[in-house]
Amino acid sequence: MPDRRRSFFSWILIALIIATIFSFVQEFSDKTIHSDYSTLLKCIKNGAVSELYIDRTTAKAVVGEDIISCEIPSYDVLEKDAGEELRDLIQNDKLKYKIAEKRVSWVDYALPITSILTLLLFVIFLFAQGSGKGAANFTKSRARLDTAGEKSIKFSDVAGADEEKQELEEIVEFLKSPQKFIALGARIPKGVLLVGPPGTGKTLLARAVAGEAEVPFYSISGSDFVELYVGVGASRVRDMFQQAKKTKPCIIFIDEIDAVGRQRGAGMGGGHDEREQTLNQLLVEMDGFGKNEGIIIMAATNRPDILDKALLRPGRFDRQIVVDRPDSKGREEIFKIHARNKNLSKDIDLSKIAKETSGYTGADIENVLNEAAIYAAIRNKTEIDEQDIEDANIKVMMGPQKKSHIITEKEKRLTAYHEAGHALLTKLISTRDTVRQVSIIPRGRAGGFTMSIPDDDSMYIAKNDMLNEIVILLGGRVSEELTMDDITTGASSDLKRATTLAHDIVSKYGMCENVGPICYDNEEEVFLGRDYGHSKQYSEMIASQIDKEVESLLNREYERAKKILSENMDKLTRIAEALLKFETLNETEFLKYFNNEGDKNNETSN
Repeated sequence: MPDRRRSFFSWILIALIIATIFSFVQEFSDKTIHSDYSTLLKCIKNGAVSELYIDRTTAKAVVGEDIISCEIPSYDVLEKDAGEELRDLIQNDKLKYKIAEKRVSWVDYALPITSILTLLLFVIFLFAQGSGKGAANFTKSRARLDTAGEKSIKFSDVAGADEEKQELEEIVEFLKSPQKFIALGARIPKGVLLVGPPGTGKTLLARAVAGEAEVPFYSISGSDFVELYVGVGASRVRDMFQQAKKTKPCIIFIDEIDAVGRQRGAGMGGGHDEREQTLNQLLVEMDGFGKNEGIIIMAATNRPDILDKALLRPGRFDRQIVVDRPDSKGREEIFKIHARNKNLSKDIDLSKIAKETSGYTGADIENVLNEAAIYAAIRNKTEIDEQDIEDANIKVMMGPQKKSHIITEKEKRLTAYHEAGHALLTKLISTRDTVRQVSIIPRGRAGGFTMSIPDDDSMYIAKNDMLNEIVILLGGRVSEELTMDDITTGASSDLKRATTLAHDIVSKYGMCENVGPICYDNEEEVFLGRDYGHSKQYSEMIASQIDKEVESLLNREYERAKKILSENMDKLTRIAEALLKFETLNETEFLKYFNNEGDKNNETSN
């Protein structure tokens, strides 16, 4: 019945809106020309008026295809002296005329009343639809409540974050047994901020805490607080904490808190900005409940640098837990978790695959296995084998193949020598990476690719490794210059990455002797209003010196790449010609041509 009433109300509202619009259109589309009383008399004298209509103090005359409207001296113009001239003209010319009755018609008030009612009903309808249950619930919290159940996520469902889980064990213990902490005078952290790149499992960790503690879990996105209407966000924050206090102990999880927790005073709107009012209310609420009340605020972000300082002080978000990309062992554990519902072949070595996916997050790993399952299904297999995972990994990293892309022989040869330059330099000078596959099959936006995998995970990068990386990036352009008649735009992405890396060496990491061990890189985001118009933190002379050092570094490494490839032209040619013949070389096949150990078999690896 409520659905029928709502539907009936909606149809009535739509009908009123259509009627109002039609009335306005009809009124404004009328060809009425507003004039004065003397013009009306003149038109009647000239015989141009065919019909005349008089309504109180207004007269409308039909003149050809137009209608002339004007104000007349009085309502009873034909009965008094003021309208004597008009009465004589009407009688002499025998015009068709009509005088309105002396009463007020309901039609005169229908249009404005209908317009006002329609506007009010439309506003009420918007509030009802926006809230889902009615206007009264529009300012209610949008937080979704998950209670502990059979499908709760546990710490055993989270891998690659052992230290992070150990930190969160304290929160779980407090939610389970708060009295032993309170007896010793301990204050459990009110808020825990999970910081890390996208896809590292921050939300999963928060759900696992609730699952382990078996407490209600309120989840909401930072963008759910902010609305078009002023004050709605702050009201939703108040309502969210009121709901949480009714079900304590519990966890409130705010995902992407940077959407509402950005630094105040950063915009042009000042303190009256709706987002800032919402943040102010959140700060007040986090200070409002007791220190051991049993409500834990957890939040996730990948931009902690832009959060307001008041949000991060002790007493609000007391702890920051960094959820970083997993190492090789962590990736292997994540592969095992996501492989639970996948039919993997027994000969698959997950530890080997984990080493080949350096830098992948949990979301990336889940995507690789999902793509591998799709490949196996398309190929009509009953289980996922190593080839499926390898193809899925390349697809996730480089994009899908574009075998139907038509390229000329010249472009194909150019791509072969370009990728051979990258691969050969990687083999000759890199101390970190191993060439796993080289291909000239277009993928994504690239005409070909060289996939090199780090041998080990490392937290730091040495200066020599960074310089070698620049040489490898420039190897494609150098190879084009040494073997082709001209250079092309194919190296634009490589040049951009090499320039960025060279600039970081000089201005960010302080690795340039002439500039010195000083960081001139400003990583802070520029907010319009707070930093608008501010100059750099260094002079134009320093900026010019940085530019010169970057240019000198790139030119030096370019010449180094040219020297190395010129001395190994035979290897470069063998690898490039093999790519032209077979399009794709794996690690074993690449090493065969690098070492000049004979021709490859007729089997192609695509």
